[in-house]
Amino acid sequence: MKAVILDAASLGPDVDLAPIRSQVDTLEVHQASTTEQSRERLAGAEVAIVNKVVLDAATLESLPELELICVLATGTNNIDMATAERLNIPVRNVTAYGTASVAQHTLMLILALANRLPLYQRDVAAGRWNESPFFCLMDHATLQLEDKHLVIVGQGELGSRVAALAEAFGMRVTFAARPGNKGNDRRPGIAELAPEADVISLHCPLTEATRHLVDADLLATLKPGALLVNCARGGIIDEQAALLALHEGRLGGLGVDVLPVEPPRDGHPLLDALSEPLNLIVTPHSAWITPEARQRIVALTADNLSDWKAQRTGT
Repeated sequence: MKAVILDAASLGPDVDLAPIRSQVDTLEVHQASTTEQSRERLAGAEVAIVNKVVLDAATLESLPELELICVLATGTNNIDMATAERLNIPVRNVTAYGTASVAQHTLMLILALANRLPLYQRDVAAGRWNESPFFCLMDHATLQLEDKHLVIVGQGELGSRVAALAEAFGMRVTFAARPGNKGNDRRPGIAELAPEADVISLHCPLTEATRHLVDADLLATLKPGALLVNCARGGIIDEQAALLALHEGRLGGLGVDVLPVEPPRDGHPLLDALSEPLNLIVTPHSAWITPEARQRIVALTADNLSDWKAQRTGT
């Protein structure tokens, strides 16, 4: 069996691919590929292993020997799923590989924003501490997390882990109802919980129901000084509206690990605002990148290959 990895560089240079190699006869590794290149590189392969390369309908239809697609991520939006189903090509993704990593990053953003770290680091770099009339600076009021209310959107594995970490700091945690859930979710929605939240953290997928879930109207209901963190997907918040609320002092702090377009080659207003004296943190979609999480992706992909082979042979 021949497998081809199209964008191994997306996992980093220190990841050991041995678990995947053990599941196939031949593993061809490409550090990066375009959609056009993937058609040639996947020719003759039974298994495509891909992170972010787009495999569209034309590509899939040009690969008659392709039997399986393994996605090195949770999201499968880069795969034409309808065409894959029509061609009877199963798509296997990986989940829960970065729970500890992303939860840690989320708490880092909350803690840094609560302590106004961007503002105080700016002051120290500008020499304001050197010039202080007494031993400390206290121009930016910080937020003690104990007894504060954290509202989480998304009660999956990630949201639940963030809740456990926050509770260790003495925070009171409430989960909002999942937007778009047509089931019997009787929990209050984010619009109902937002006015009493000290911190809001987003851990839900980007869907039509969650796009701009945190918009200008919702931001207008927040208590002054509330913090907003997004380690889910860009576009769940209206970044322009959040930035305006931050400028006007209606939002106490904003931390995002994601933007609507990544990488932001054409820039983004939040990136421009990093030079301003704001309680703002933007990280480059790096919440998931601990070595342990990246190696876990390899292990889970190897498991997907093993399970698929067992199903194919009926063993």
